Amino acid sequence: MKSEDVANYLNEHPEFFEQHLALLTEINLPHPHGGRTVSLAERQLVALREKEKSLERKLRELLEFAKENDALQLKVHQFNCALFGPHDRATLQSFVAHNLNKIFAVPHVALHLWKDEPPSAEVLAFADEHALPVCTHHAVADTQGWFGEAGGHLRSYAYLPLRANGQTIGLLVLGSEDKQRFYPEMGTVFLQRIAETLGSAFRLHV
Repeated sequence: MKSEDVANYLNEHPEFFEQHLALLTEINLPHPHGGRTVSLAERQLVALREKEKSLERKLRELLEFAKENDALQLKVHQFNCALFGPHDRATLQSFVAHNLNKIFAVPHVALHLWKDEPPSAEVLAFADEHALPVCTHHAVADTQGWFGEAGGHLRSYAYLPLRANGQTIGLLVLGSEDKQRFYPEMGTVFLQRIAETLGSAFRLHV
């Protein structure tokens, strides 16, 4: 008889151990952490405790993730509220860079509006092509030069195309020397909210 046959039989006949209770203490199994053998009942208890610990770890991770999300959401709200005011376009651009650094601790910010600084064909195609923010470890086209001398030290970027009335009006680029600050697999929900808010804010100035 194969082990699969035994497993299938026990799965199909859950009453087996109720009819043979003595086996729960007579069958000995290796302890999962070595060193001794334990009864089937003890082994099941160990498995349940390990499962409980695993669930507790997952719960802690979920709670920590929720706290991080709440903190980010509050920062986005603070950033959005700070945009309200009688700013002209130049002041608003400076204001955006200042608050991204102050609220989110983003070390390097480059904001280009097409009306003031027409992009290269490659940058324009990139911004038009991507509906959502893009995080990468490599600068797109000539955008590394947007950061001046700091550009050569940057190791991660977040690209946020800005749109108004369905048209791309500019590109916000966040840069960091930390390779893990922005990375391709990271979520971009909050970055997208910032991009949408800025698109609306600059719509009155383009």
